[in-house]
Amino acid sequence: MHLSLASVLQESAQRRPDAIAAVEGDRRATYAQLWDAARRRAGALAEHGIAAGDRVALLAPNTVDFITAYYGILAHGAVVVPVAPMLVQDEIAHLLRDSGARLALVAGEAAATGAAAAARAGVAALDLADPAALARPAPARAARAPLDPAVLFYTSGTTGRPKGAVLTHLNLVMNAFVNAFTANHIHADDVMFGCLPLFHTFGQTVALNGTFLAGGTLVLQPRFDPHEALALMAEHRVTAFLGVPTMYMGLLAAARDGAPVPRLRLCVSGGAPLPVRVLEEFEATFGVRVQEGYGLSETSPTATVNQLEYGIEPGSIGHPIWGVEAEIADAEVEDEVVLMGPGEVGEIVIRGHNVFAGYHERPEATAAAIVDGWFRSGDLGTKDDRGFLRIVDRKKDLILRGGYNVYPREVEEVLVRHPAVDQVAVVGIPHSSHGEEVLAVVVRAGGAEAGEDELLAWAGERIARHKRPRHVAFVDELPLGPSRKVLKRELRDRFADLGRA
Repeated sequence: MHLSLASVLQESAQRRPDAIAAVEGDRRATYAQLWDAARRRAGALAEHGIAAGDRVALLAPNTVDFITAYYGILAHGAVVVPVAPMLVQDEIAHLLRDSGARLALVAGEAAATGAAAAARAGVAALDLADPAALARPAPARAARAPLDPAVLFYTSGTTGRPKGAVLTHLNLVMNAFVNAFTANHIHADDVMFGCLPLFHTFGQTVALNGTFLAGGTLVLQPRFDPHEALALMAEHRVTAFLGVPTMYMGLLAAARDGAPVPRLRLCVSGGAPLPVRVLEEFEATFGVRVQEGYGLSETSPTATVNQLEYGIEPGSIGHPIWGVEAEIADAEVEDEVVLMGPGEVGEIVIRGHNVFAGYHERPEATAAAIVDGWFRSGDLGTKDDRGFLRIVDRKKDLILRGGYNVYPREVEEVLVRHPAVDQVAVVGIPHSSHGEEVLAVVVRAGGAEAGEDELLAWAGERIARHKRPRHVAFVDELPLGPSRKVLKRELRDRFADLGRA
């Protein structure tokens, strides 16, 4: 049996050859042009000695060159290893060595860093702007089996060195197909805004592959800027936006500054929990429902999303997508999956066509992650009697204060409603008698002057005593990883001494 993720582009190039597939600045590329360039990339890989099944790193921003290289690698039958352009040399070199990449394709501002990191790792590098990165088009797409590896995604590494999650052609074709046609209902006349990093699974599977499956247009923004984003949306009549919570917050702030508000049809949020206050304000400002979803690199990524057929429930992550199951299991039992009943807090476990093949060359980690056929997400959640799932928090972010469980997201939802709070992250820091103490790290709203005492009093009126923060730290911005998730580990380390004071 044959199945290739490259068919996402190839099929649309056959069905809609002259339709605009991608927009980057003043550049317009049709589906036929993208597929021709992808085949030329595949031809260049052959000339550089890359064989089917070899791993090829791709380090580039959100550009047409990323797209042609991505599908070119797949068309050649090689495995894509996406690398975040903002990583430093040591981090890039580690990923190249760990993945066993035979070649690194680099582009843009990070090309020099990527090439230097490749040299340190003993890997050849090729700039996508080099004429040698294009060659005579490959005569045909390489044959691949459904369970062959297609993309090696590295986890964000918020809790340690990143691990490579092996995603198959079946994983990624199915996830893109279900997102596009049964969960999000993307249309051929949709114009999708492409600000999510294409090196990340959300942007790659849902925005890029989902849009191309439907035959729509992807408007690329190499680096997210909310004011520019709204201007581009208005210019190109964007109808669909996919983003992470920090992007929604940025768009709201830009709209408050008077930036144009586009007429959107579809909005999906993922990557991290979206505060209900932000969701409500965004819907009121932009006049569109936000469908919050949930997934991980290991689940291709989408596992659940608020779907119109089930109804949309603010604060929830909706229902599992077609062909996928998501349940709640006892988080304390690690060697088997013990499912729990409605309303009980436990670990979210997932099984279906979206679950990855395992961690690259890490059998012990794979065995710990996939138990009894279920992927253990590491996220704590609940499921109500209507089937709506809710995230409580990351299992590793759970704060244990004086023997009581404190879920940071619950505290964050309260604090972010204070008018002086723009963003907040709640973490546990060491404490001599309580074990851990609750710290709120706050980014103030523009012009606000609220101090620690005011915010602690606000929380004290709205949260049970054992959950209340005892410390507030103010920062200009929260540290974000490559996928724009808040790096709570960095905050715990930075403010660890507060709990000992």
